[in-house]
Amino acid sequence: MTVAADLPRSRARERATDHAEPVVRTKRHWGPSVRTGISAVVIAVWCLAPFYWMIVTAFRDVGFTFDTSPWPTHVTLDNFRTAFSTDLGNHLGRALLNSAFIGVTVTVIALLFGTTAAYALARLDFKGKSLIAGFILAASMFPGVALITPLFQLFTNIGWMGSYQALILPSISFALPLTVYTLTSFLREMPWDLEEAARIDGCTRIGAFRRIILPLAAPAVFTTAILAFISSWNEYLISSQLSSDATQPVTVAIASFAGSQPHQEPYTAIMAAGTIVTIPLVILVLIFQRRIVAGLTAGGVKG
Repeated sequence: MTVAADLPRSRARERATDHAEPVVRTKRHWGPSVRTGISAVVIAVWCLAPFYWMIVTAFRDVGFTFDTSPWPTHVTLDNFRTAFSTDLGNHLGRALLNSAFIGVTVTVIALLFGTTAAYALARLDFKGKSLIAGFILAASMFPGVALITPLFQLFTNIGWMGSYQALILPSISFALPLTVYTLTSFLREMPWDLEEAARIDGCTRIGAFRRIILPLAAPAVFTTAILAFISSWNEYLISSQLSSDATQPVTVAIASFAGSQPHQEPYTAIMAAGTIVTIPLVILVLIFQRRIVAGLTAGGVKG
């Protein structure tokens, strides 16, 4: 009885299998992946080739400065000694400390004011909000070369010429709009429920911002800090006119380098100094690349 009862079922399965649609196996197209890989390699080579050539020239002997070999030849460390040689008038060590001090100060001040301003623009409703946002955008678009003459006259009149204040304040004016707009776009995407729940539990608006909003915005704040520091570290135009020998940053110090031989442009020493200046930024970005990517993409998708 059991065998007879199972026969119709097995025949039904066979008919269903015979009439089933054939499985279509799609071929994997390698074309888009290959094109993407080739594009990535081309972009990487295009961006890293100047950095690689700078390192190769930094370790090359002065007599072979214009050697076109694509790999390191005539390797020496004399160029790094020349870059730090105070006997030749190259104060790279002091310039590195100046750039670090200016960059950290600009970053801290820009984050202190930029975070609160971004919160006000993103979470509060008040009159003139769009006008203030427009002024901040206009300040970021103002050309730096147009500010040199009035800043030079202003700082000369008040006795700030060649001081750290003369270098920090203009850098803040460029870093602050970047900080405000980066954080504003992120804070706008944060859900209001978190802040409202904190307010219901008894937090003030400042307390909710400090305990709830600010920790959640840590990736964006960290990313903004990195960008503001790099912007201040690489600034040259205004610093070249407003700095003195004691306060000049690395960008200005490298431009006035002197070589071991008179009447000869110290290309190898400049490349050595450029390598020393660039490597800390590269290491910083590599170490914190996950936080940077998280901060750049955190406010891009609405939940």
